[in-house]
Amino acid sequence: MSSLTTVDWTKIPEPEDDGACAHLEGVSLPAMALPATDGKTETLADLAGTTVVYIYPMTGRPDRALPEGWNDIPGARGCTPQSCAFRDHHAELTAAGASQVFGLSSQDTAYQSEAAERLHLPFALLSDADGRFADALCLPTFRAEGQRLIKRITFIVDDGRISKVFYPVFPPDRNAEDVLAYLRSR
Repeated sequence: MSSLTTVDWTKIPEPEDDGACAHLEGVSLPAMALPATDGKTETLADLAGTTVVYIYPMTGRPDRALPEGWNDIPGARGCTPQSCAFRDHHAELTAAGASQVFGLSSQDTAYQSEAAERLHLPFALLSDADGRFADALCLPTFRAEGQRLIKRITFIVDDGRISKVFYPVFPPDRNAEDVLAYLRSR
C-alpha cells in the first residue's frame, strides 16, 4: 500500500530545530498508561526491547476541514503521509529490530481509531488527549484553533529509555526511512 496523500514539500514551511527536544536522549519514559486504538492501554516505560514512537500533531479526516492556516504552520502538515510510511515500512522496521511501533498524538482514541482503520495501520495509535505524557517529558507543543498539539517528534526507545530522537521531522513521509536506516546501523 502506498501513501494516500502526495504533498509537494517545497511548498510547506520546514520546521527549524529550536532545541526543544535536546533534553530527551537518555530520559526514561513516564510510567503512565496511554489508551490505544486496539482497545488496550500501553505503558511505554514498561516495554522491553526497542520501541519506535512517532509523535504527530493530528491526523486529518476526509469529512472534516483542517484547522485554519494548517499548511502555514511549520511541521504541521504530513501526519497521514507519515503514518502511511510507517505502515509501509512496518515489516522492515520489525526486521531491523523494532519490537513494536506506535503513533502518538493528542487526539482522543475515538478520533484516532478512524485513521487507524482508514489507513490500515498494522500498529496501534496512542492517545495523550489529557497532555500528561507531553507535559511529563516537556515535549514541544503548539496551538491550532484552540487545540494543544504536540510537534512532530520520533523516539527510539530501548527498554523504556529514549536512545534516539528525530526532531524536527521533515519531510514527514521520509521519517520511517530515516528510522529504518538508524535501526539498521546499530
